Amino acid sequence: MNTNPGIIGTKIGMTQLFLENGKIVPCTVIQADCRVVGKRTEEKDGYSALIVGSGERKPKHMSKALAGSYKKSGQTPARVVRELRLNAETVAGYEVGQ
Repeated sequence: MNTNPGIIGTKIGMTQLFLENGKIVPCTVIQADCRVVGKRTEEKDGYSALIVGSGERKPKHMSKALAGSYKKSGQTPARVVRELRLNAETVAGYEVGQ
């Protein structure tokens, strides 16, 4: 099982880095504004995972049920949401909203 949490974000653009030997390396610039929007535990769901979200989404562009769950947790709705399967010890180190 993976122990390294992932990261999601928005691509801002490209840049380049110069190495000591003169080579140019292209690099992608990413705005990483991800946050934990939920957790899955082995006791409740049968597996452990973090649900991370990035960006902001207007509540009128989602279902009422999803908008209600964000409102209940006191978070702003995320534009992109992904589930990252991790081991239970790693998931325990994170809290919703972090």
